[in-house]
Amino acid sequence: MKKGSFKWMKSLNRTIILNKIRTDGPISRATIAKQTKLTPPTVSSLVNELIASGLVIESEQGESVGGRKPTLLVIDQTHYHIIGLDVGTIMIRAVLVDLSGAIIEKVEAPIPLSISKDSLLKLIENTINELAHQHQEKELIGIGIGMHGVVDVASGISVYAPGLNLHEIPLKDELERRFDLHVKVDNDVRAMAFGEYWFSNGKNHDNMAVLNIGRGVGAGIILNGKLFHGEHDLAGEIGHMTIDIHGKQCSCGNHGCWETLISGPAIGVEAEQQIIQGRDSIIRSLVTNNDEKLDGKLVYEAALMKDPLALEILEKTGVYIGIGLTNLIHILNPTKIIIGGGVAQAEPFILPMIKETIANKALTEQAKDTEIFCSKQGIFATANGAAALVLGEIFEGEFSLENE
Repeated sequence: MKKGSFKWMKSLNRTIILNKIRTDGPISRATIAKQTKLTPPTVSSLVNELIASGLVIESEQGESVGGRKPTLLVIDQTHYHIIGLDVGTIMIRAVLVDLSGAIIEKVEAPIPLSISKDSLLKLIENTINELAHQHQEKELIGIGIGMHGVVDVASGISVYAPGLNLHEIPLKDELERRFDLHVKVDNDVRAMAFGEYWFSNGKNHDNMAVLNIGRGVGAGIILNGKLFHGEHDLAGEIGHMTIDIHGKQCSCGNHGCWETLISGPAIGVEAEQQIIQGRDSIIRSLVTNNDEKLDGKLVYEAALMKDPLALEILEKTGVYIGIGLTNLIHILNPTKIIIGGGVAQAEPFILPMIKETIANKALTEQAKDTEIFCSKQGIFATANGAAALVLGEIFEGEFSLENE
């Protein structure tokens, strides 16, 4: 496994130039100098270094403005590679991507029902090695991790992974020690959100929210093109927003959390209660015939068969999602909201009710017209987003603009 130099690439003006070429390329040296206010000699010198490193290539010649045609620059998307991991509650999903985010390889590894910190770290290490060994010729520059639960982003520690019942997992330190590569760790939903932003070529002024609705409910928030973490990395725990103070008890101990109304398990519970009360539904036979757990996935399968109860439950779920998103719109006023996770697969049944609810409840016409759509990234969205966390550090370093 070959390794690239992350620190070298994070030099101030190299970062500025790299990101300019990424967002605006093909672009000439003269245009970079003009738009970044770096001097032409500085730009020329650093571009030459970037070309020598394999990060940037000369692609074509632009239109002449009176002199000779300028040579245009683009990022060499295939020279360096990143591994991104989604560490969930039952599965690790990992991808090897190039600098464009194109997936070269992907693997999955099941997580045992009971696992220790050391065993989890070993499983992550083995998963990374599996990808690296399949592509030993690729030059790796970093590892990104989207970890479920509460993450201390600065230290890269998984503070609490509730689905695994583990605390204080030193992901960043341990993996940097084992692989001698830069490691970036964040919460899984924030990683997914950043991937949606990064790979859609989001702009610095973009404000957006990405909602993950699956076994739990969380959100990743992008404000002015940057991930919003909050004071103690707790931002985005929107599933524990109270919708009904007299509602069901949530796993967090409170009552009526949004999660108790719209998550996959909540959809299954609603179906089960309706059947116990005597509602006729094909769901009953699906559970009996296949010995399946009654969950959101089964309700969705019944809805595909036009089952009235399943359709009713999913439409009701869409209304509850719309209520919560209306609250989110009124608080953040995002440009767009993207819905991901397992429940998003029921898009045909939930999205119309989500939009109708927002149209009925939002305060202004602009708020009513907030762009809402379901993610198309699939089950590797978080792993891909974790890789994007590293790309974000390479191309959008937190630096002020000044000449070297």
